[in-house]
Amino acid sequence: MLNKPLLHADSPGWVVRVKLTPPSLRDNSADADRLGRLLQRRLRVDQIHMDLNLRKKLPALLREAAYKVRCVIFQEGGCTILVHVAPDPSPEVLAGLAVDLGTTRVVARLLDLERLNVLAEGAFDNPQISIGADILSRIHHADQPSGQEHLQALIVSGLNRQIMELSRSCGLTPQHIHLLSVAGNTAMSHLLVGLPVHWMIREPYIPAVNRFGLIPAAQIGLRVHPLAQMMVFPDVGSYFGGDLVAGILFSGLHRRSETALLVDVGTNAEVVLGNREWMIACAGAAGPALEGGVTRMGTTAAPGVIDRVRIDPQTRTFEIHTIDDLPPRGICGS
Repeated sequence: MLNKPLLHADSPGWVVRVKLTPPSLRDNSADADRLGRLLQRRLRVDQIHMDLNLRKKLPALLREAAYKVRCVIFQEGGCTILVHVAPDPSPEVLAGLAVDLGTTRVVARLLDLERLNVLAEGAFDNPQISIGADILSRIHHADQPSGQEHLQALIVSGLNRQIMELSRSCGLTPQHIHLLSVAGNTAMSHLLVGLPVHWMIREPYIPAVNRFGLIPAAQIGLRVHPLAQMMVFPDVGSYFGGDLVAGILFSGLHRRSETALLVDVGTNAEVVLGNREWMIACAGAAGPALEGGVTRMGTTAAPGVIDRVRIDPQTRTFEIHTIDDLPPRGICGS
């Protein structure tokens, strides 16, 4: 249903190292075909897609690298894309960006795609708050002339600023980012990629898409590598978005034999009950309550605010975490 991880024993993560047999008079297949066939065998897929601009660079790159290269791969459903090729070895860092696209707060992590470690992390308030703190206000604004474009420009500009800050903090440039994954609720995901949201809040509450597929990041204005690909987590319906799908995958609820409860509390709260055989879910507004509308200690995400609570399954004691590890002064949902 979701993007298939490239985690075969011989190709951990998203970067695949390959050594090609140089062409000869006896073996005179084209450079792109030669690399594509090798990757097909390594990744056990039927077809490898690559951009025309990448094909243009391949002949010189393969020869300069003595036919030893690192390939950045992204896969979603049945689509496998060769995003970037770099010499092996080379000092070039191959980076990706993971984004938690919240209605109120956006968190981004810059990742090393080869070592699979976090290079930098940052967060910022969703700039669309200037239009409205809640989703409904933004959806109504999207119905106004140029409203949809305005909302998309706000979040894309915010992401571009964050991308620049994260890149600079670890000595990289935005062009080092080749892959992006974004998890957000259905409305936020639609607004990011510029899809209409009008019918999402009108009976029978139908979003424009459930699966977004792979999207060229430059197509929506993100300033990363020109050929970078972005995956937006699929939604289940108008009120159950990619953030909930990501939570299910991360928690392992879809693999559990026992019945478990997943609660994702943010500006909206989603509750999923189920196991690997079945799931049911419900949703409701939680942000106004947690931000002081109902609970006395509710507040927006800030230093010292409780953002995570864990119950130890053995001792049944509570463990809390606060933003920046400061003394607790409130609780937030983001």
